[in-house]
Amino acid sequence: MKDQFVGCLIGGAVGDALGGSVEFMSRSAIVDRFGPAGITSYAPAYGGIGTITDDTQMTLFTAEGLLRAWVRDCDGGISCFAATTALAYLRWFITQGEHPRHGVLPMTERATWLMSHRELHDQRAPGTTCLSALRATTRPGAPASNNSKGCGGVMRVAPVGLFASRAEWSAVGTFDLATSLAALTHGHPSGSLSGGVLAVMIRDLVEGATLDESLAGAKDILRTKPEHDETLAAVELAEQVAAENVAPEEAIARLGEGWVAEEALAISIYCALVARDFEHGVMIAVNHDGDSDSTGAITGNLLGARDGIGVIGEQWLEPLELRDVITEMATDLYEFTDWELDAPGVAEKYVGLQPTG
Repeated sequence: MKDQFVGCLIGGAVGDALGGSVEFMSRSAIVDRFGPAGITSYAPAYGGIGTITDDTQMTLFTAEGLLRAWVRDCDGGISCFAATTALAYLRWFITQGEHPRHGVLPMTERATWLMSHRELHDQRAPGTTCLSALRATTRPGAPASNNSKGCGGVMRVAPVGLFASRAEWSAVGTFDLATSLAALTHGHPSGSLSGGVLAVMIRDLVEGATLDESLAGAKDILRTKPEHDETLAAVELAEQVAAENVAPEEAIARLGEGWVAEEALAISIYCALVARDFEHGVMIAVNHDGDSDSTGAITGNLLGARDGIGVIGEQWLEPLELRDVITEMATDLYEFTDWELDAPGVAEKYVGLQPTG
């Protein structure tokens, strides 16, 4: 299972990095630049090869928020995890050159192990909704007041599924936690419910479920939530298209472009369902009009969670930015229930002490 945890976060980062260089390109422009097969390997982006975007940055800060809540013996349930993760998102906000409102993020919350990595302080096309919602935050943990359903909520919540598996949260609790974290920045129901679907799928995949089984379980919960129709329709269209013998570019065009949450989720589910293997899945997930890094990231999360790190080739791993940090965070998500909470390494990372290394 540890290999699946690492595979989930590394797989997401690989899909993110592959799609990052074509995020704002049409499919026709991608084909013109890279040939009929589209992009099939990392291309230069953000000054390097294999560079991650804001999707992986925020995924790491999601993981940090969940682990800090656990280490602090958080007993306030979902609301407490949401508040602590909101503080983690405000730290990411600072890395993007922004400043939270006065008094919202205490100085004792601004120095963490994760923030000590210089690469996370680069701006990689951060989502405007995420930035504006965090800029307006006055009470960390409260849902955003906007009506956005952009994909910035769903693309970062894979760690919720991993965390929930090890913490032995129920599928319903997993869904609700992910929804609450997505809602910190995206106030539209489709923007947050999509996160719940992904988190439950990740939880079930690392516990041995098939893609079909994990999706069925997530849909059962989704149907019980208010205003679920749009998200459910997108997911079911992805299943329908996956069962048809159509070319991926045609199928994805029917599902949307991925800029909004339910479309990004649907495209990623489709790509995971029809993928011959990890590489094929992430390639078709990024070669389309639209938000290629987010669909690549979510598809990589799903396939990595199911199949583990061993299915990801070295040509994807060796150049990947912050590979060691991502692996360490995934390992922490696997091991945290066995931690001695007063151990120096744990305190340095997740209690809030000034990093020393």
